[in-house]
Amino acid sequence: MALYKESRILRWAKTLFFLLNMLASLLLVCAPPLLVVILDLLLPSALLSAASNPAFSAVGVLSQLKSYRFQSSLVDVPLVSVARSLLILCVYLVCEGRGPYLGITTVCSIGSIGFVSLKATTMFGTEMVQGRRLLAIGNKDGAAVDALFLSSMALAMAHILVGYRTSCRERKKLLVYRIDIEAVKLKDIKV
Repeated sequence: MALYKESRILRWAKTLFFLLNMLASLLLVCAPPLLVVILDLLLPSALLSAASNPAFSAVGVLSQLKSYRFQSSLVDVPLVSVARSLLILCVYLVCEGRGPYLGITTVCSIGSIGFVSLKATTMFGTEMVQGRRLLAIGNKDGAAVDALFLSSMALAMAHILVGYRTSCRERKKLLVYRIDIEAVKLKDIKV
């Protein structure tokens, strides 16, 4: 009976893994900005929960916001990531990857990179910027804090990269449609 339950749990785990991979590949092919937004919403929050000693909950976040100090609090890094992601998502949905999408994505990402860099410098001093702290981590909390900062910066750069690729793809679509429209007009004139 126990073997049956274990095989059933394993089957459910494999099915869930397969479905999550299919969803991720679909988002990667069809809408890369949505995949980066989802990662940006989930990853910094998960890393903050790994870095914080008390359980990560709404009450814990509220207490951290009440006792907020720029030099020591980590709650603002995921909040910056969430704000950046939601703004980029709204612009993507409104502009459909055209127009001001790339500009707003770049400005939001560079602004959040600047904020996270400033926060890392004030929290850890110049050793974080010079890279000495990043590789010499002994405890789990320090590694989670470093991963929190690095993931926020990496996801900001991913937003810029995906925004550029999306903008290029939309420009190519416009060129293809423009060529097709002109070809149709020339065909009508000759007939």
